[in-house]
Amino acid sequence: MRNVWGQLGLRARIMGLYALGGLLLSLIIAVATLTLARQNLLEDREDRAFPVAVRNAARVEGALSGETEIKDVQTIFDLLNVTERSVALVRLGTESTSGSPQVFNQELIPSSLRAQVDAGNAARMRTRVNGTHMILTGIPIPDVDADYYEAALTDDVEDALDALGIIVLGVAAATTLLSAALGSWASRRALTPLADVRIAAESLAAGELDTRLEPPADADLASLTASFNGMARSLEDRVERDARFASEVSHELRSPLMTLSASIEVLQNGREQLSERSQMALDLLTDDIQRFTLLVEDLLEISRYDVGTASLQAEPIDLIEFARQSIRHLPHDNVNVDFGDLEHLVFVGDKRRLAQVITNLVDNAAKYGAGAITVTLSEHDGSALLAVEDEGVGVLEAERTVIFDRFSRGSAGGRRGQGTGSGLGLALVAEHVGLHRGTVWVEDRADGKPGARFVVQLPIDEISEFEGEFE
Repeated sequence: MRNVWGQLGLRARIMGLYALGGLLLSLIIAVATLTLARQNLLEDREDRAFPVAVRNAARVEGALSGETEIKDVQTIFDLLNVTERSVALVRLGTESTSGSPQVFNQELIPSSLRAQVDAGNAARMRTRVNGTHMILTGIPIPDVDADYYEAALTDDVEDALDALGIIVLGVAAATTLLSAALGSWASRRALTPLADVRIAAESLAAGELDTRLEPPADADLASLTASFNGMARSLEDRVERDARFASEVSHELRSPLMTLSASIEVLQNGREQLSERSQMALDLLTDDIQRFTLLVEDLLEISRYDVGTASLQAEPIDLIEFARQSIRHLPHDNVNVDFGDLEHLVFVGDKRRLAQVITNLVDNAAKYGAGAITVTLSEHDGSALLAVEDEGVGVLEAERTVIFDRFSRGSAGGRRGQGTGSGLGLALVAEHVGLHRGTVWVEDRADGKPGARFVVQLPIDEISEFEGEFE
């Protein structure tokens, strides 16, 4: 039970506690109400029935004599003050007679009451005879060896109590539901600030570092809001410092890298004068300098997004011709293009960033895939779809999101293809595409063959406005 309770949400637990409290309070009030009502109604009926029974017993005693027979008692009943809710019974010697034998007769008198009357004591008791509730009063008449019994029926009181019980239980149920509704409202009111904190935390996690909470009117929540805003401010400052540091370091590294690249070019010009061993060392150094230069350029590009200085140099582009020219200048001879029947597909975007998107996707397919690379471009529902397919082993389902994170190359990054990457290529693709209000994802090949299919979706803005420029 504790585990089930612990698995419930905070809102459900608050609502449950309110409902449970309302139910317990309603049951306590219901039990108390029914008990007091029963006590008062039955005591009132007893208080009114006993004096009537005493007076009736006195009349019976005055009417009886030593010569009275049991058959004469019926005429005495006419002298009694007996209502339709009362039944009189007289025992005379060994015989008895009743005003209503079907309801009350001598065999139905409880033995405990009969014993007290036989002992010469007047007594009364509440009992239930044949399903009928009644108050029995017994009074001895010792002078003529007789007893007088009177049964006051209380079914009307029981019916009233049953109706009251139904009403009280209905009120208890309504109170429980009302308490649950009140608990739902109170939990919503109480947890609204926490919902705001959750939304703000999700915004921070999504990279919106300027997210802040509005100062609440509730003084109890002011400290929580202040702590959260302070944490968000510290996180934003830390990320900005790190981004500025990476940007400054990247800028500072560009100058020595340019010097190293120039020096390498000088050495390459005099390559024939070097020994075979020196030439091998020069090739290794050249490759590392090129890789280091690409890494610095990627870091510099990433830092622009971190510090918020990345912007689009937007202009209308014919994606068909642009993609064809971009692929033509790549150092890969196994790239096939399939643009279908499209002749022009206009998109307003940044040429430099889109060229890097195509380059990084094709380089990624060449580095980590296998076989031929296919680049397709199509239009669907107002969007341009650029897809790059390879014939490798594909990307695991669990890695199809994380591979777009920075410095993430997936579990196959260290064993597929040739060379190694920095893990920033796909991260830059995601940043560039996002800056164009597009999306990028990876999926299985459409034809069912092994391999990965990277898809870039870019929204097309008012194609017809620029189509004339390319006809």
